[in-house]
Amino acid sequence: MSNENISTIEALVVATLGEDIARQTLDMLTIDPALLAESGDNVSRAAFAMAMNVCLFHDLLARVPSGDAYVADTLARGGTVLFDHGALRAIRFPDGPTGALPGGEDAFTRIFLPLGFEMAALYPLERLRMTGRAYRHADYPEAIPQFFMSELHVDRFDAEFGEAAARVFGTSRDPLDAAAKAVLARYATGEAVSLADAIAVLPTILSAFDRQHEPPAFDDYQLLLSRSNEAAWIATEGNAFNHATDRVANVAALAERLKAEDRPMKEKLEVSATGRVRQTAFRADSVERPFADGEVRMVPGSFYEFISRDIDPATGRLDLAFDTGNATGIFAMTSAKEAK
Repeated sequence: MSNENISTIEALVVATLGEDIARQTLDMLTIDPALLAESGDNVSRAAFAMAMNVCLFHDLLARVPSGDAYVADTLARGGTVLFDHGALRAIRFPDGPTGALPGGEDAFTRIFLPLGFEMAALYPLERLRMTGRAYRHADYPEAIPQFFMSELHVDRFDAEFGEAAARVFGTSRDPLDAAAKAVLARYATGEAVSLADAIAVLPTILSAFDRQHEPPAFDDYQLLLSRSNEAAWIATEGNAFNHATDRVANVAALAERLKAEDRPMKEKLEVSATGRVRQTAFRADSVERPFADGEVRMVPGSFYEFISRDIDPATGRLDLAFDTGNATGIFAMTSAKEAK
């Protein structure tokens, strides 16, 4: 099939995931027709951003059996998924980079900003000693999934924690090569990016959403875990999608149905201070991860989330905000005591 006969997003996803998996993943998702209308030899920042998110959604389901089972059930019921947002975690040292990787969210703003995402709001997560930031797409804010980017601040912990964190995360490499950085630079300046160039660099940019450091020493992992479930999670999972989120009409009703089906549901529904944003999630699936001693151990992996958003009466548009209390509650899904 020639690229003239399929959308730009389809062409990017097929080239990255292969025909069969790409079609399966695209069929799972509700994608704005305006985004799918783009075709031709050049790739807009919006089309690249959406294709990137489609591939990240596939990666999340490949690592989260509970989410994959839910999506399969949704499709069997005749539905699709409206992908609301994906979440990432990163480490922020006070003195700059993390090994060869830019520090904290800097590793991702160099991707987000050229692709048209803007920082929409900041969410202090004081109890977790983290800072969350929402990145929303300027061209299609309701249609392209947002990113909820959280930084864990090493300098808010004790010196022993800082030393262990330096040993674990100091081995980080930078996954972006010169070609990927060049394409992002072209997007940043508004230059045209060809389909061929976009296809060539998409896998490299996707590789940024992974663990960039060496497997941790188990003693260091345990020390991080004793202070912060989130730090321990980043030690094994890195910058992989922490969760992907399905925007549904009535999350409370869905949660009750999923509990009745004995799915691994969070007990409590999280409701924002405004009452307009309601969230819940599955508990994280356990995964096998290697450690520096050569042993493979079961640790909390990623999870699948659900959200309902109401119209903001002040704007007449969908309330795309997040909530500090909601986020703190949802983050507990990857704590060691919450994992299966």
